[in-house]
Amino acid sequence: MFKNILLLLSLLLLFSACSDTQDNEQIVEEANSMVASNVFMMRDIQGKEYEITKIADEYTVKGYENRVVIYDIFATWCPPCRAIAPYLAKFAKEFKDDVLVLGITIEEGKSNGDLMEYADAHDAHYPILNSAQNRTLANALASSVHIGSGFPIPLIIIYKNGRYFTHYAGAVPPEMIHADIKKALGK
Repeated sequence: MFKNILLLLSLLLLFSACSDTQDNEQIVEEANSMVASNVFMMRDIQGKEYEITKIADEYTVKGYENRVVIYDIFATWCPPCRAIAPYLAKFAKEFKDDVLVLGITIEEGKSNGDLMEYADAHDAHYPILNSAQNRTLANALASSVHIGSGFPIPLIIIYKNGRYFTHYAGAVPPEMIHADIKKALGK
């Protein structure tokens, strides 16, 4: 575990040298917060809480341990993010007993009202997280799939039973996501 923490800190510092969007102090602060806590207490725009636990490179959502979890890391201004949102909602509905889609905005300072407007305008009818730890969680997830903090969006990462299954960086055909959900579910 200690080696994993050192590796994570080293990677974050390495990527900070390549990033023009975050300074070194912020990267170190985020790394320290991830080391101090492997539990992310998140709240969606409806007020529901989600406890996401990170152990090594596994991410589990309390109460959804035996499901496929899709993390949709997005921004409200991003055209590909807007385009994929209704498909993610459709997949969440189609596989409602087996799949959880969680939207994670990387934009700071967005109100729940702003995100509700986004959800309504783009049919993003799945939980959208809006917590102080959104960016930290998004960076941790990106790091776990070996993408730096300057990752492209949408970044969609699929986990099955807490274990990494696959991910997509940038625009992707919805059929590809649908096929991978079915593979993850063994269908």
